[in-house]
Amino acid sequence: MRLRLPRCSGLPFLCLLLAGITLAACKEEKNTYVPPPPAQVGVSQPLQLAVVPYLEATGNTAAFNQVDLEARIQGFLTAIDYVDGAAAKQGDTLFVIEPAPYQAALQQAQATLAATQAELIAAEAEYKRQATLLAQNVSAQNTYDQALAKRDSLRAQAQNNEAAVTQAAINYGYTRVTAPFDGIVSNHLQSVGELVGYGAPTKLATIVQLDPIYVYFTISEQQLIGIREAAAKMGLTRQDINKVPIEVGLMTEQGFPHRGKLDYSAPFVDTATSTLTVRGIFENKDHALLPGFFVRIRVPLGLEAQGKTLLVPDIVLGADQAGQYLLVVNKDNVVEQRKVTTGQAYGELRAITAGLEPTDRVVVSGLQKAIPGAKVDPQPAEIPKPAGLPPASKP
Repeated sequence: MRLRLPRCSGLPFLCLLLAGITLAACKEEKNTYVPPPPAQVGVSQPLQLAVVPYLEATGNTAAFNQVDLEARIQGFLTAIDYVDGAAAKQGDTLFVIEPAPYQAALQQAQATLAATQAELIAAEAEYKRQATLLAQNVSAQNTYDQALAKRDSLRAQAQNNEAAVTQAAINYGYTRVTAPFDGIVSNHLQSVGELVGYGAPTKLATIVQLDPIYVYFTISEQQLIGIREAAAKMGLTRQDINKVPIEVGLMTEQGFPHRGKLDYSAPFVDTATSTLTVRGIFENKDHALLPGFFVRIRVPLGLEAQGKTLLVPDIVLGADQAGQYLLVVNKDNVVEQRKVTTGQAYGELRAITAGLEPTDRVVVSGLQKAIPGAKVDPQPAEIPKPAGLPPASKP
């Protein structure tokens, strides 16, 4: 490249400076790539805790008692003596069904019985008189027989009248529909003045007992065997089922705040599903549990914490077609995707039963920066321990 230097008269230094700038401008600039520093991620070794093993399941709540209140006699509904959704005590009157006709029928039956009983008294006296006369050969045999037949007939009629009085009293009792147990009564389904019980019983409302409350769930045949083995270790038999605690939690609740006892297990396994029905019972004074709720269930398989279990935050677990995995930083600070086998949850932690070592550094924060195969800058982090668990042991 041929350059023509600028003319400079009397300014030699300035001319040389301009020439140097011109030559420098003609050289090509070179760009050098500087890789970014490794991404920072938080890592922690898994917690090692002694925890109680649990059986986890899902189920539904069911009322301890639930009855449809029905009109068992025909008549007009004359009164509703409760407020929809209110609590009722056993024996409280809830509905009244036109009592006057049934009260009159009861009185009529009582009067008929009284008349029959009066006739029976006279027949008894006549029978005794005829028996005495027959013994003295004063009365004829057929007269005695007639007195005996009349007495026996009136006895049978009195018994029939007594049954009629009982039936009339029962029907009169049905005019008041009462609460069969303590519970909450639903909204009324019939209004005052409506004809109920015509041809068939008429549903008036439903009463539900909420305290205590049942929880039903099913377990597999394999889980049943595990429970039996655990019960044997605890020294419990089938008759001791009510000593086994059970905990449940609603879908919106943290953990398992409701505690009760098992009280029933089916005596057979359903061959169609290979499952067994189990039931727990819970106090429910605050009515926090309602029949039909879907609940999470936890049953301890031991009375004390056993062994050491590796636990990591449930949120750091990933999943793909091969199963669940964790991101682990190796000794070269390179991220690895480690396939693991998970166990049950303890609060926000999840037990890892296979695929993880106590000394592994698990990525617990900055997961979006941790790319398998990439180098990272690991920073110490801490896994919070849930309340109620024993202190973690050091690896």
